[in-house]
Amino acid sequence: MSENPVDLLPELCVLGGVVVALLTGLFVPRGRQWLAVALGAAGAGAGLIAALVAAGRGDGMTFEAFLLDPVTHVTRVTVLGAALVVLALAAGPLRGHRRETEFTVLVLLAALGTILLGASADLLVLVAAYLLASIPAYVLAGFAKDARGTEAALKYYLMGALLGVLMLAGVTVLFGLGRGTSYATLSQNLAHAPPGAVTAGLVALLAGLLFKAGAVPAHHWVPDVTEGAPPVVAAFVTTVPKIGAFAALFRVATDVVPSSAPGPELFAVLAAATMTLGNLAAFAQTNVRRLLAYSTISQAGYLLVPVAVATRTDLAEPALLYYLAAYVVTNLGAFAVVLTTNTDTLTDYRALATRSPALAVSLAVLLLGLIGTPPTAVFVGKLLMFTAAIDAGYTWLAAVALANTVASVFYYLRWLTPVFTRPEDPPPPPRLHRPTILLTYTLATATLALGLLSGLTLLP
Repeated sequence: MSENPVDLLPELCVLGGVVVALLTGLFVPRGRQWLAVALGAAGAGAGLIAALVAAGRGDGMTFEAFLLDPVTHVTRVTVLGAALVVLALAAGPLRGHRRETEFTVLVLLAALGTILLGASADLLVLVAAYLLASIPAYVLAGFAKDARGTEAALKYYLMGALLGVLMLAGVTVLFGLGRGTSYATLSQNLAHAPPGAVTAGLVALLAGLLFKAGAVPAHHWVPDVTEGAPPVVAAFVTTVPKIGAFAALFRVATDVVPSSAPGPELFAVLAAATMTLGNLAAFAQTNVRRLLAYSTISQAGYLLVPVAVATRTDLAEPALLYYLAAYVVTNLGAFAVVLTTNTDTLTDYRALATRSPALAVSLAVLLLGLIGTPPTAVFVGKLLMFTAAIDAGYTWLAAVALANTVASVFYYLRWLTPVFTRPEDPPPPPRLHRPTILLTYTLATATLALGLLSGLTLLP
């Protein structure tokens, strides 16, 4: 354990970018807010570079509450990379917007909270990180200030506040039982506490983390926020918070839950319920954003599988981390297509292959990637997830995940079928924002590259 501020250099870079962007936005004209955005993005970029450099160092802990290990390194790199992608996706729709600076600041603050959520080794820091990751996201959901966005933001806030209170209650119970808030103290003392009380405290604690992950039973906000918020915000809130949430869930499963508590069984049931509900609800969707919303719920179910087997196999950690990185790239790419086409209904994608063949191919790659089709990155993530579940003796959970993967093919194909339908009268090509479409192609290529190069990525 150390107290060297350099250990927190990635987070300090992001925080510095937030402060500089906010101050710059106060003094530059509204028409030149891009300068504040650029400075904020530069802070995030510097944090990403610092995180990559820090990944080469050994494991440890700093300030008695912040872990430095592979989970933290992957969380840092993935969150900051995703935040930069979101800022790039927002460059077109928000260019010249009078609150362009505020958007950048909110995204970076939520990203900073997400990193702290995944790296925390103390329940009090975990709660603070939860609030930092949540409050800016509530504001982002209502950023457009329209009726649907306001309704989405209100639902998002009310559910987050309710489950946040339950989370605080869980922290209080675990603090009383474990005589401390650090994970190390809890792991020692909770083993001697009454199992029933420990289980009750853990369930309450999980309420907040499952909310951030978008998993059952805290998933109800996901479709409404995804449909009601601006598309770039929907891309952010269905992707970035999951990274920190699953990193935190993994730490709770490995470092806090005592062997006497039914932790693995609870996580396994939640995983099965989440993936099944998400897939079943996606079948009837005709709005692509709601379809992606239920898709992200089902993906949360798959990501819960490594959490469920975290204490029973060494394969759980690489499975979770690789799957998270693969999911982030693929899901952001799918939302980039929605932003590029600026349309939400399945029928509006009819003959997209005729109007823009490259965009149609990119969409096909990304949707097949979300299914887990080789050679995409999510395929490798799912393969690792299946292997971890079987190695831990949870063959039934692997079977449920496989059945849900097969079922998901049908609703993704409902989106792809009109894309490659040939119309009687060729429609004009869509008017596309060039930087956004280039970013879409990049994300689709990255999905394939992460899958094809997975052997090199996963080498120790």
